[in-house]
Amino acid sequence: MSQEIHGTYTEEPDEPEATRRVADEAESSRASRGWWDRNADEYQSDHGSFLGDDRFVWGPEGLDEAEAGLLGPAASLKGLDVLEIGAGAAQCSRWLAGQGARPVALDLSHRQLQHALRIGGDLPLVEADAGRLPFRDGSFDLACSAYGAVPFVADPVQVFREVHRVLRPGGRWVFSVTHPIRWAFPDEPGPEGLSVAASYFDRVPYVEQDEDGNAVYVEHHRTLGDRVRDVVAGGFRLLDLVEPEWPEWNNQEWGGWSPLRGNLIPGTAIFVCERD
Repeated sequence: MSQEIHGTYTEEPDEPEATRRVADEAESSRASRGWWDRNADEYQSDHGSFLGDDRFVWGPEGLDEAEAGLLGPAASLKGLDVLEIGAGAAQCSRWLAGQGARPVALDLSHRQLQHALRIGGDLPLVEADAGRLPFRDGSFDLACSAYGAVPFVADPVQVFREVHRVLRPGGRWVFSVTHPIRWAFPDEPGPEGLSVAASYFDRVPYVEQDEDGNAVYVEHHRTLGDRVRDVVAGGFRLLDLVEPEWPEWNNQEWGGWSPLRGNLIPGTAIFVCERD
């Protein structure tokens, strides 16, 4: 896929209001597309050096797929069809291509995919919603998502069922999300982020909305048990749940992630699943 990168996206003129309220699938999808289109430039500028151009990182801790092997040994990826959901600038897909896989990078955000074009590489790029994957049944051997789509959708089971549909029997589905326990704590990297401030069991979405009450950012909370039940309802078996520890070499802060918090409470949960 090729096209010229053109145009710029501007930030919202007014600071959005943060609240907790219901946000359905349509509103969540619309908000996510708009937020990532507006903020893709800043995101890639702030985190591009950490993510690299062709590195597969599962989260802010820096767990690398080259070492973790959650999709399987790197040598086993050669010749496999792999779908990356919420690919952003397709860094993970480039790494997969480097192992001899045939990745397809899918994202809801046009601007994120423009960054994928900017970085380059012979990768198929697809702009689509994770809940309505534009692929035939049984098109892929593996599917993966590093903080893409799953935290931002109102109906994760629908996404999982779509992934199940496009995977071949026995296909692996691996995705990472913010660790559910983090929802009980303020999203701050310092000491203030170490004290419980909300109920872990409050599943009301976090919403940022404009002055007219329209959502411009939505994130959905699911407990750890919810995530497991969603995986099963989507037709998968849970093979492993990985909670990366904060490594000594990583001294960066990324939003609410930091060495201080990372050494005390988990920040990322990675679900390794297999299609029945």
